[in-house]
Amino acid sequence: MKIIVIGAGYVGLVTGACFAELGNRVTLVDVNQEKVANLKKGILPIYEPNLEAMVVSNLNDGRLHFVSSLKETNVEPDIIIIAVGTPSDQDGSADMQYVLEAARNIGAYIKNYCVIVDKSTVPVGVAKQVENTILQELRKRGLVDVQVDVVSNPEFLREGAAIDDFMRPDRIIIGLSSEKAKSIMLDLYHPIMRSPEKIYFMNVPDAEMTKYVANAMLATKISFMNEMAVLCERLGVDVENVRIGIGSDSRIGNAFIYPGCGYGGSCFPKDVKALIKMANSYGVDPLVLQAVEERNHHQKRLLPNKITQHFGEDLSKIKIGVWGLSFKPGTDDMREASSLVLLEELMARKATVQAYDPVAMPAARKLLSDEWFSSGQLSMVEYQYDALHDVDALVLVTEWKPFCYPDITAMKKLMRQRVIFDGRNQYDPKQMSDAEFIYYGIGR
Repeated sequence: MKIIVIGAGYVGLVTGACFAELGNRVTLVDVNQEKVANLKKGILPIYEPNLEAMVVSNLNDGRLHFVSSLKETNVEPDIIIIAVGTPSDQDGSADMQYVLEAARNIGAYIKNYCVIVDKSTVPVGVAKQVENTILQELRKRGLVDVQVDVVSNPEFLREGAAIDDFMRPDRIIIGLSSEKAKSIMLDLYHPIMRSPEKIYFMNVPDAEMTKYVANAMLATKISFMNEMAVLCERLGVDVENVRIGIGSDSRIGNAFIYPGCGYGGSCFPKDVKALIKMANSYGVDPLVLQAVEERNHHQKRLLPNKITQHFGEDLSKIKIGVWGLSFKPGTDDMREASSLVLLEELMARKATVQAYDPVAMPAARKLLSDEWFSSGQLSMVEYQYDALHDVDALVLVTEWKPFCYPDITAMKKLMRQRVIFDGRNQYDPKQMSDAEFIYYGIGR
């Protein structure tokens, strides 16, 4: 198939590369000319395991192309995929300007019928707005007989495992209202989903809502377990044993019940906010969703609070080593990361911080305050154990695999004081106590 993907961000780039890998001719469109120039050289704007090799391979084989405007391509597409950002607006609602701009550009470009696939996470009813916008542009050009089908096909890609999620999905959600579009979408996904029972067809608004509810449900599980961890800590209960106990119940399961220092990323925070805004707009009081968001807000402040409870409010003579900056392992994405709140609090209290992350440090340097670096308060180190040199405490924020089984002997030699704040419950409290470390976990 001939596919155009609008938006070469995380979702668009993974989607485009994977469809090209399946033999389709894919053109990725992004308005950022510097990004497009780099992508043509095989230089990616994001870190995702195995994605760079896939992009380069399909570039070399001529199946994957990058342009900065639809006008630069002469492809007559079977499918156009919208994969642009939908960031939170000031009031928490999803900002649709990029989606509708993409729709206007599509209407100004196409000459014949094609399927428009909305992979951007959008509120209920936006697919209809996209369709109307495209048809308006077509009428301006006098193409009143050209029709389109707008399909909602939300993505469920986990950062750090996106290629595997795309190629081996546990389900594909497709919202549509046309048999012709259904046939095309079945052809599109046939190579990776030969079992049709895993493809769920529904109405377009149902599919739009499914993405929001799925992310909100996962965020709810995380916030619920985080709240239970806080209670367990007050009661002298080890939340890890509680987690194992409830996870053994098949009705609950083990996924998304690991306590920690809060969730982040590009999806959960944004989608919970958007769903709260949607509920308020329709007169529904989002009591649960508001509690989920509020608990996450408090959870991100647990580590700084534990640090000040141990060392005091004035941290000007305290040096902290930080392991992990990205919001989760397997990605360099720092959007809404717990490390941002931690660093803000530590900098405000004049602490000195040495930070290490396997892949997110370049992104961190661009995102964090230049003043923190120039003042010497914050430094990024090249190697994991360099972050521990002469520190008073280690703070583990992201559970990258190299952090899970550290060299205890090396840690004891490097650290000035043996204090650990474990934001992801990676270490055994007894083992740390036996090694003469003061250990703080989440709900331990």
